[in-house]
Amino acid sequence: MRHTLRRSCSACAKSKHSCDLGTPRCSRCVKRKVQCLYANEPLTAPQKKTIILPVGTRFSSVDPFESYPQTRLPRSHVQRLIHSFLHKIAFQYYPLDLSPTSNPFLVSWWPQALGDPALFHVSLQTACLDEELLAQRGFQASTVLMADSVALLRRKVEDSALAVQDGTMNSVITLAAIEFGKGNTRVSEMHVAGVKRLVDLRGGISSVRRTSPLTARMVSWVSLLVMGHPQFDTQDDAGIGDGIPPIPEWRLDLPILEDQLGNLNIDHPVKNVLTRLRCVFERAQSAPFPNTRLHDLTCFAVHRLLLTAAGAHVSSPTTECIRYGIVLYMFIIQGPTYFSHAVLMNKLVTNLRQHLEQQQFEFAAHQDVNVWLAAVGLVASANNTAHYEWFAERARAASASLQLRSWTDTLSCIKRVLWLETVHSEGIFRPHWDMFFISSHNDVATTDISQPTTPRSLVAIRSLPRGSPPGKKQSGVVTSSMDVIGFG
Repeated sequence: MRHTLRRSCSACAKSKHSCDLGTPRCSRCVKRKVQCLYANEPLTAPQKKTIILPVGTRFSSVDPFESYPQTRLPRSHVQRLIHSFLHKIAFQYYPLDLSPTSNPFLVSWWPQALGDPALFHVSLQTACLDEELLAQRGFQASTVLMADSVALLRRKVEDSALAVQDGTMNSVITLAAIEFGKGNTRVSEMHVAGVKRLVDLRGGISSVRRTSPLTARMVSWVSLLVMGHPQFDTQDDAGIGDGIPPIPEWRLDLPILEDQLGNLNIDHPVKNVLTRLRCVFERAQSAPFPNTRLHDLTCFAVHRLLLTAAGAHVSSPTTECIRYGIVLYMFIIQGPTYFSHAVLMNKLVTNLRQHLEQQQFEFAAHQDVNVWLAAVGLVASANNTAHYEWFAERARAASASLQLRSWTDTLSCIKRVLWLETVHSEGIFRPHWDMFFISSHNDVATTDISQPTTPRSLVAIRSLPRGSPPGKKQSGVVTSSMDVIGFG
């Protein structure tokens, strides 16, 4: 080989392009997927920051820390945000899958982002908000990323081929969540309207799901949370139609309610959902389904129930109590996904309470349903003092009426209505009832729930993260982008 003082790689030299002297390959050769050879060791090559990824993490063949869309932020800042997204934000977005080898934001979303500048900027923005909130020094970098994200998205939407890409829809719905979390509801709703048009161009939400399940799940769920009501229809019980599909277990033969629930005065659409969910949950005891399947079931059932609630037919208070009880229960057992459902949950709790106040007699003959509705209301209203006290009084009355003396007695009632056994299910519901039984046995003097004021014990429960044991308080300080965007 002829000796030369040239430091650039052969490919860049031949094309007469500037070489960044990256090793083992420069960024231009990485992007072009060509061999990168140096005539001499690039002594002036910049040192690259080494970041260790989780063992077994699978990305595209391109190293995400060496080749990514250009931004206006410094390289070191971008790499720090990439690390945060891959190690933290991805799992807060999608707590249904905490494995780095299968989490869709690592194995599907991120490879797309590396080839899509708009999605890359939006992804960095979620990590940047988290970083800036922790630092408490303003939002300069995230503001830059937001401006560039919107500009890049506008260019994509103007191109009919690029507008319907998964990356475009992922970007738009994420911006909707971010703006909603910031309180910019008008802008957020505009983003939702935009992504709905893109879904229509793709042939409907079921068509999107066939090619990109993550995109379909995120678009349908986030748009529901942002708007407060469903934005997409559901398929029928057999899985026919262009809407959100049911899970396979939903389509199994419908059993006949043989217990007291069969006598409840419930309209058919709600009774159908209740009966099928009971059947699905019963089968799940012997063959548990994964968290993603639970998310799909929740999305379908919630959409179905809220869509029928929006119809012109005026249902009985009993029907509406069961409707909102089921919706809240499905939200509770799934937990937050993509971003917080707290705003919609508060609205649903209000609806449940209003219909329960109208319903005076029906549940007197169905005490199990009374206990179940009180249990759901307690958990769902844990962050709303007024609602929580109302449901606590109702729970206490139901316990006295049935002479419930322990959580075991209470759980037996709940299971006769609707219950999915999971690792965390009892931990979510039990603390709220244990306080009643502790008080009734006078084990703890400060937990006397017969007083008209809010007991300290109930305040303590409301301050706990969902399913946390008593004694751990949840800080009210905003420490994460999830508090602004609503994630987590």
